[in-house]
Amino acid sequence: MPTKADLSIKVSFCFFAITPAAIDFILPIFIYSEYSTLIRTLSKEGITFIPNKNYPIIISYHTVLMPFIQLPVRLIFPILLIAMMSCNNTPHPAVAQKDRSVQLIVDSQNLLGEGAFWNHKTQNFWWIDIEGKTLNILDPATRDVATIDVGERIGTVVPDHKGNAILALQTGIFKLDLATQSKTFIALPEPDVANIRLNDGKCDPSGRLWVGSMHLQQIQDAAALFQITADGEVTQRLDSITISNGIVWSADKKTMFYIDTPDGNVKAFDFDNATGEISRPRIVIEISDTLGYPDGMAIDAEGMLWVALWNGNGVSRWNPETGKMLDFIEVPAHNVTSCAFGGSNLDTLYITSSNLDMTEAEKIKFPKAGGLFQVVPGVKGVESYFFGND
Repeated sequence: MPTKADLSIKVSFCFFAITPAAIDFILPIFIYSEYSTLIRTLSKEGITFIPNKNYPIIISYHTVLMPFIQLPVRLIFPILLIAMMSCNNTPHPAVAQKDRSVQLIVDSQNLLGEGAFWNHKTQNFWWIDIEGKTLNILDPATRDVATIDVGERIGTVVPDHKGNAILALQTGIFKLDLATQSKTFIALPEPDVANIRLNDGKCDPSGRLWVGSMHLQQIQDAAALFQITADGEVTQRLDSITISNGIVWSADKKTMFYIDTPDGNVKAFDFDNATGEISRPRIVIEISDTLGYPDGMAIDAEGMLWVALWNGNGVSRWNPETGKMLDFIEVPAHNVTSCAFGGSNLDTLYITSSNLDMTEAEKIKFPKAGGLFQVVPGVKGVESYFFGND
């Protein structure tokens, strides 16, 4: 299907191509009209029109005026056409769109799909529905989905090295035995479980789980970012957080990237992998609210960041060194929540979404919102870290 940019260029091309010809057609009519007016004026003055004497005046209109009109038209219009063809009239003008197909993999109709994670050991994709209170595991080969009701809001999920699922539930961090579905308590990083729930999180290169929180009423600065070790030790690393979201680490294990959604940016921290300490916070990417709000995040093999955009209809790729947006992939869902690279070659981007917070018009426009999508973006991802020690 042609994009808005394609249609604009085609319309512009037709306009620019037709206009010089139109001038060729219209200008003689204009000259003839002036010619007739001249005859009438001469007649009123009692002057007899003599063609051989007066005709050169008309000729001068056509031979002198026409080139002065047509030359700028024929020179300027192609320049304007080239300029318009070099522009992108999509909602994300900084990025040239690529012809990639986003596919709906599971029409899950999640209330709040989140927590995208590719388990490279089992070759399965894991994700959650926070408000639906479920853990979902997709077998890409068959597209079968195993859904587990965890009984309460779930903020994120990561696997451990023994095949269990580590859940960030409203009442704390638990280990879930996938075979028996029994849960074992690990830690309670946020004691105010009546008003604050755990949200997005991932494991660092040493297997510590980083998970943030958010107030149920989204009260500003009411939440925090925590670090949990395999033995249940909890350390609060950041406070004054509003909606803790995407978190990833650089390949050299020296930088942590982090999103607090309402801030509209991605922050980088110096990261000490040995101690888990972070320092020197700085903003590396500013995301305009015209693009949406940054939610979940993934990192690719080139060190670029992929940010899911709530209210943004897609995922965006950013260079954390320059702060520039490099790519944008439109998704048929208004609220895109998280993404993760998966597949046997880590070349498929899995994308979760939500069907909440939409107008009636948006619900009609995005009937598959809340589904699980995939796309092959043209770059590969990296393996995500598991909880605990191998």
